[in-house]
Amino acid sequence: MKHSKSLYLFILPGLAIYLLFFVYPTINGLILSFSSWDGFSERKWIGLDNYTRMLTGDSIFVRAFQNNMKFMISVVVFQTILSLFFAILLTKNTKKNVIYRVLFFFPTIISSIAVAFIWGFMYNPNVGVINSFLGNIGLDALSNNWLGNPAMAIYSIAFVQVWAHTGQMIVLFVAGLQSIPEELYEAVYLDGANRWQAFRNVTWPLVAPAATIVVAYTTIQSFKAFDLIFALTGGGPAYSTEILSTYIYHTAFQSSEFGYAAAQSMGFMVIIAIVTIGQFKLLRGNRAY
Repeated sequence: MKHSKSLYLFILPGLAIYLLFFVYPTINGLILSFSSWDGFSERKWIGLDNYTRMLTGDSIFVRAFQNNMKFMISVVVFQTILSLFFAILLTKNTKKNVIYRVLFFFPTIISSIAVAFIWGFMYNPNVGVINSFLGNIGLDALSNNWLGNPAMAIYSIAFVQVWAHTGQMIVLFVAGLQSIPEELYEAVYLDGANRWQAFRNVTWPLVAPAATIVVAYTTIQSFKAFDLIFALTGGGPAYSTEILSTYIYHTAFQSSEFGYAAAQSMGFMVIIAIVTIGQFKLLRGNRAY
């Protein structure tokens, strides 16, 4: 018994870090969200005023939420489909497939700021590679001010997010696909199934747990894409790429409304929780266990 009690000592360092860097800031942020504070003067308790303002009187917060949903849906759909498609092609551990996996994974290890500078240059309407390429192949009509057009900017950044993180999701899907017994495919093919039927009846049900992780992780990544958006557009033009994380930053460090920013952060946390739980429930029916 003494032995088992001493084992609890091993969790103390991790528990201390968790309490210090997550629980305490969360509680402090929650308390701050009921206050008005500019970072210098004394905090003033204002009750639910920040939350009332956020939900009923802040059109930019609503716009940031809408942009976040557009960004999240675009990234989740295309990143999940592309990563699963390439994972199926690269499932076997051949030398060529391993090289391709490394190439796909490489953008993941590049910092988001570096990725933003690379794509900022490529999207440049005057000297960017994309418009130059379209002009060289006779598609000048498709040239665009990719980051300066309010209708296109959020989707242009979503494409960069997909490019940067698809390789990471490929690794997760490959791990899930390699755990599927080959005998199951042999059985369905002997029964006369084609490739689509094999995918629908064998691959997807058994890879669904990996897909759930990919979708949830991609969703959280999409809501936290602060550095990429801030480096590419700063939330502009005309708030067309302002997402919740960048708006919270602007509220806190440009407007010095730390109490209101704390309220936005609490709302942000609740939104992520609701979306993620909803996705888990939606995908749970596809699990094979």
